[in-house]
Order: sequence, then structure tokens, then C-alpha cells
Amino acid sequence: MLGEKQAEKAIVSNFSEADHDGGKELEGQEEKEDHSFSMKNFLWHGGSAWDAWFSCASNQVAQVLLTLPYSFSQLGMVSGIVFQIFYGLLGSWTAYLISVLYVEYRARKEKEGVSFKNHVIQWFEVLDGLLGPYWKAIGLAFNCTFLLFGSVIQLIACASNIYYINDHLDKRTWTYIFGACCATTVFIPSFHNYRIWSFLGLGMTTYTAWYLTVAAVVNGQVDGVVHTGPKKLVLYFTGATNILYTFGGHAVTVEIMHAMWKPRKFKYIYLLATLYVFTLTIPSATAVYWAFGDQLLNHSNAFSLLPKNGWRDAAVILMLIHQFITFGFACTPLYFVWEKVIGMHNTKSICLRALARLPVVIPIWFLAIIFPFFGPINSAVGALLVSFTVYIIPAMAHMLTYRTPEARKNAAEKPPHCLPGWTGMFLINMFIVVWVLVVGFGFGGWASMTNFVRQVDTFGLFAKCYQCKPSIPPPTHAVPPTPHH
Repeated sequence: MLGEKQAEKAIVSNFSEADHDGGKELEGQEEKEDHSFSMKNFLWHGGSAWDAWFSCASNQVAQVLLTLPYSFSQLGMVSGIVFQIFYGLLGSWTAYLISVLYVEYRARKEKEGVSFKNHVIQWFEVLDGLLGPYWKAIGLAFNCTFLLFGSVIQLIACASNIYYINDHLDKRTWTYIFGACCATTVFIPSFHNYRIWSFLGLGMTTYTAWYLTVAAVVNGQVDGVVHTGPKKLVLYFTGATNILYTFGGHAVTVEIMHAMWKPRKFKYIYLLATLYVFTLTIPSATAVYWAFGDQLLNHSNAFSLLPKNGWRDAAVILMLIHQFITFGFACTPLYFVWEKVIGMHNTKSICLRALARLPVVIPIWFLAIIFPFFGPINSAVGALLVSFTVYIIPAMAHMLTYRTPEARKNAAEKPPHCLPGWTGMFLINMFIVVWVLVVGFGFGGWASMTNFVRQVDTFGLFAKCYQCKPSIPPPTHAVPPTPHH
């Protein structure tokens, strides 16, 4: 414990000196902490660039891996691949912008003598420090709502997946059970403590992605498979918005950066994580859509079409564990916000903090029971929340932060050498704002909400078992007629 406290002191006190003096790396106690080996540090106390990479890659793909074939059936093969690459690069760029703004905010605050020893910096605080209270309110509202529904989606997906192994209980009952299991994430203090979980989570997702790919190819195309591709604008923009959501997992970027020993190293980590994620999402979605075609339009979870065997059961179990991890990723920033609201953020007792965090889990649990269809929710969340939280707000915040010559001159981070200076950054940011506002929020919002309302009308709220196979009644045996006397 003493070594960890000394390391945290060194990180805070040396950040400005090391990170703002020609990009010189941090030296001192935390370097020793980084290289010294203990089982506790190995499993629990992570803060390296590799930890951040695993966290970003693991957090990007969870249950959405199972809905991408569904999106391909709405978009068609070519559009599905193009949108994945396009939104993956856009998401990497805005994650880079968020990292730049974090460094700017922290540099300014530390010049004022502010210490972050027992305080986790969050995105809405960066917006507040750089642009004022109105931007803080906007960032807080969008980010918290996005993370809330992101957590809801994980619970729904857990119930949906386990049903393919054990259908003796309906999906709503499984949601009750997994809600209780996921509530245990209140005991994980911060993103420092996700080291082993991030590593395992990415391994589990990698297995699941390649299982989907191989199983679809081995199973082959089903009889009469049809690939009609985009038939309706509603379906097309719903699928596109689900992919926009897929690569919008950096609502936790600032918290992951803050957990790093050297936050400046984060700049290109999200891009590298995205490139790895492409190797999982594109082959699996392509193979499953090739095999099943339009059948996926009525099966938002790819597991539902694959044959039941040990390989599939292993993939389901691993995905369940990973969804527990992703639930923690999405909920942890909400825990931090709630702790700050009730004045418990600086409390050192893990048990007291866990008790204080429990009220955050209750509404998530309840919403998962109300809306049990995570495929349509992905698209709705993508259009209405991710479009602003992940793409529009970071791009606009960057433009406004560096709108004056003085701000650009004193910027803690200069534009990349591959771009024509600040003008190039401004043009890219403007393109992102306009594109996502029109295509993502406008067309995507219309399509996803139309699809969402249809799902509610068809299956109703509080559905006991969404998209479950109808139970087969037991065979009835002919009963001889009773003789009349």
C-alpha cells in the first residue's frame, strides 16, 4: 500500500514537469512501481500504455459483436464493411481529440496548483475547465445517459446469451440474476484495477469473434439463403447507426487516460485498438451474413442461428464474463459521478464506496427489464447519444478551445505533423460535426426510433422472453370416447 501511495504522489507531482518539458518521460518512484513485480501489482494495479490498449480494445467490442451481422443484413455486405472502417477511423480521431483536451485541462489546472491525488478527472470536468459550466452540463447529461443505457444493454445481452445455453428460465428471470451478479462491480475502485479483467476480456472477445467466423464458414450457407441487402431506408440507417455505436466506446476515455502513469502516451492507443478490433468485427460479421443472409433481419443475436455445441456454449460463457467486465467499464464513470454528488469520492474504504454506489445499479436493472431488445436499443443509443457524446461534442469542444491565436500558441499538444496545422484539424472537425449531425443523428435518429417503436408495438414492454422460440406443446394422445350407458 505504501509503495502505491508513493507512486501516486510521484505521478501527480511529476506530471507537469515530465509531460510539459519537451515530452520527457516520467521518472522516479512510479517508474520503480511500474517495473517492480508483485502479484498484487500484476493483477490489480495497472497504468501502462498496454493496460490502456487492452482497456480500449476490450471496451469497444462486447455484445455489439453479436449484433453486427444483424446490421450487415440491414446494410448489405459492402456498406457494412465501409461503415465499419469509416466510423472506426472517425472514432479514433475523436478519441485523440479527447486525449488532447484532457492534457490541456490538466496542464492548466496544475499550473494553478491543483492536485488530483484522490480525484479522478472526468470528461464533463474537462469541458467545464476549458469551456465553462454550460458545456459541463451538456457533457454530463449526454455522457451519463449514454453510459446508463450502455450498462442496460450489457444486462439485456447477458440474459439473451445465457438463454441459448439454458432455456429453462426465461430471459427476464436471467436479467434478474445477472443484475445481481453485475452489481458486484461496485467493489472495483477505478480503472487502475481493471488490468487482468481487460486482458481476459479481450481474449474472450477474440475467441468469440473467431468462433462466429469459423462456425459460419463450416456451417455453410443455409438452404435458400438470400442477401437482398438494403431494402428500406429505415433498415439501412438503423444498421449504420448500430455501427456508429460500435466504435463509440470512448465515453470512458478520460477515466482510462487518468489511470495511466503517463497519460500523454494515450494519443494513438485508441487507433491501434481499433485496428485490432477490425480483425474481429469484419471477418465475423461478413461470415455470419454470408451464411445466413436475410434470416438475420429477425435475429439480432448471431448466437441464435448457430448450431448448439460445445464451441458455441464456450463462446456464450466467455461472452457472458466479458459482458460483466464491460458492465463495470460503463458503470465505473457513473459511480464516480454519483460519489462526487454525495461527497463520497475521496473515501478510502472500498466497502463504504461500494455501498454508496448501489443506487446507481437499481435503475439500470429496472430499465433492462422494461426494454429487453438490445439490437434496436444499440441503434437508438448510437443515434441519439453516441453521435453527440463521442463525435460532435469532442470535435466542437476542440474547435472552441483553440479558437483564439493565444490558445493555439500555448497549446499543450500541437496538431499532428501529417496535417496542415490547425486549419487541417478544423476542417476535419467540421466534417465530423456536419456528417454525424445529418447522417448519424438526423437520418439515424429517425430510422432507429422508428425501428425501436415497432419493436415495442410488436413485443411490448416488460417482454418476458424477447425473440424466444415458441414452446412446443406436449403431444396429445387420442383418448377413446367414454362409452354411454
